[in-house]
Amino acid sequence: MHVMSIGKNGITSGVIEEIRRQLEEKKEVKIRLLRSVRVEKNRFELARDLEEKTGGMVKDLRGNVVVLVRKK
Repeated sequence: MHVMSIGKNGITSGVIEEIRRQLEEKKEVKIRLLRSVRVEKNRFELARDLEEKTGGMVKDLRGNVVVLVRKK
């Protein structure tokens, strides 16, 4: 499982593309939401945004870590 961090730049197009690529290759991606990205939105909103923008599905949300899986 690939691990990524999202920080002060937020969910950029580069982050989205990398997550999509990792989902195609590995099926699961673990994403750590750093404190700086959680200023404007809470972790639930960020997880929903990641799900919508990447085409993945949230498998788990614990603390500040989101696990996305590839949709079947």
